[in-house]
Amino acid sequence: MMSTAANPIDATLIGTVPATGWIEPLSEGRLSVRTDDRLEIHDREAFLAGTPSPTQSLRLPAHSAATPLPDGGLVVAEGTRIRALDPDGSTRWELPHAPWHGGQWNPGPPGAPAASPDGGLVSVVVPTLADGDTPAALVYDDPPRHRYARDALLLIDTASGQVRARRPIGAVASDVTQRWHPDGSLLALSCWTAWYSWSTWWIEPRRDGLHIRGGTTMREVIDFLPDTSRVLTLRRAEAIAHNDDRDELASHDVSADDPAGLLDLGELAVDPDNDEFTGAYLLDTAHVLVTGRVYLPGRPAAVRHWLCDTATLLPLGRVRYPVPVGAEATPLGDGSWLTRDRERLHHWALP
Repeated sequence: MMSTAANPIDATLIGTVPATGWIEPLSEGRLSVRTDDRLEIHDREAFLAGTPSPTQSLRLPAHSAATPLPDGGLVVAEGTRIRALDPDGSTRWELPHAPWHGGQWNPGPPGAPAASPDGGLVSVVVPTLADGDTPAALVYDDPPRHRYARDALLLIDTASGQVRARRPIGAVASDVTQRWHPDGSLLALSCWTAWYSWSTWWIEPRRDGLHIRGGTTMREVIDFLPDTSRVLTLRRAEAIAHNDDRDELASHDVSADDPAGLLDLGELAVDPDNDEFTGAYLLDTAHVLVTGRVYLPGRPAAVRHWLCDTATLLPLGRVRYPVPVGAEATPLGDGSWLTRDRERLHHWALP
């Protein structure tokens, strides 16, 4: 274990609020709260002060994924279509597509659309049916039987619904993560395909289409570092291929093939063969929060969080909390973050 990994860093508790659902920070001091059938938009300061009063509340279809837009609208991905909704819930436009390849047990999209920083464009992955001349990458045998080709990435105008660009990608995705660069110049797309793990690409939208600048495999995108061309990724041990059980935090320059920086997360582990690293979260330009579970001899699995330096990826220490926390975190973009303990959210800051 690296000596700095054990340094205690005491997180400062800012506040605690009761909350259910999935929390996502938005621009202009807002955040969204998504439950199984509803998405609410809140003023962030009021919500974290324990006085929530949603400015919008929209009922969503089952098995859908929604992305709020800066103008108060939403883009909703569903089983066979993508829709944009105006702030009052009326449909702005609708774009049909082939049914998702999860079958009746998982008929929804594997990930949410991603709006560009200015809200003018949205990127979304859609399934593609194989025609007679295209070999199928996946055949779903349950009725109705479908033959699938590779998925496609669409770039859509959020005002009109016009498809600005379409590009096939090397995935038949069961999970999708997307991150836009803060200046809108690049999109990082990660797709998890069964038996192949993650495939990740850095994509540049241009007037003549979507151009792949590079990418990586076995790693999921975490986020772009602001004011740089660097992006962070996380690799989790998956046992898909021989001797590939590695947990790594990496940084990449989009103009180079190999990682610019790499941290073997086994250096944080108590038992590298069994400990699990579940997430990494960019807190600010200087800090990354890594979360995982460690298995101490004779004791239940324990959740731990570590703080790493974004420039070097070296661990700065282990975060200590005065209350229980889970293995997931929600960075708020100002250096603070949220953790969940059952039906409560805790708001933290660095000391």
